[in-house]
Amino acid sequence: MPEGDTVWRTARDLRVLDGQVLTRTDLRVPQHATADLTGATVSTTVSRGKHLLTRLDNEITLHTHLGMDGAWSVHPAGTRWRRPAYTARAVLATATHEAVGFTVRVELVRTKDEDRLVGHLGPDLLGEAWDPDEAVRRLRTRPDVPIGVALLDQRNLAGVGNIFKNETCFLAGVDPRTSVRQIDDRLPRIVGLAHELLAANRDKPVRDTTGLRRPGHWVYRRRGACLRCGTPIRYAEIGPADTERASWWCPTCQP
Repeated sequence: MPEGDTVWRTARDLRVLDGQVLTRTDLRVPQHATADLTGATVSTTVSRGKHLLTRLDNEITLHTHLGMDGAWSVHPAGTRWRRPAYTARAVLATATHEAVGFTVRVELVRTKDEDRLVGHLGPDLLGEAWDPDEAVRRLRTRPDVPIGVALLDQRNLAGVGNIFKNETCFLAGVDPRTSVRQIDDRLPRIVGLAHELLAANRDKPVRDTTGLRRPGHWVYRRRGACLRCGTPIRYAEIGPADTERASWWCPTCQP
């Protein structure tokens, strides 16, 4: 599933439509197949964790979520699509540009009702109103949850995916299976590291969490030895049975 930095960059790309009148729209999902947004002017697109909100001047918001493998493609009008047409779920066209959402989840809502869709989310790691203290407070409300699970819970802080979960835990020196209660005094640092990682990567074409000469990751999907100490990397699925997520960690660097 795309991480918060990917969604932030997608919102930035979609803002090329800001101030433009929609000349053609096509929402290819059953619940909105008859909706026509033609004639509305795009006000802006913002990201909220892993959610995208495209606001129109008619007080309607197009809410999209990239899910596991969705993506928006924004290109000059008349450009050939980059994915098969049958995977398109939303099309927004103006006189100069076209934006196509492939395999995205789509919903229309009145702009004043956006909180119905995203109001449950914790502080947005890449948002202007980022509040680390609130993120720590929310993490502490479920002290028995493993930190690797808690970081992925968008109700605590919005934007962390499995890559940044694994890399944050490594940099914090914490085993992802450790309960929030056991590392309570380290939560501010963990939250701070998550924010730093996403902020450092939001403008990068290739994600890098190590800062080493060759871009890459410390532990995420890594087989073999730890880049820092040489200890074999371990792997396990952690979390509730229906939402288990892959975790990698170094038993020496993350005791």
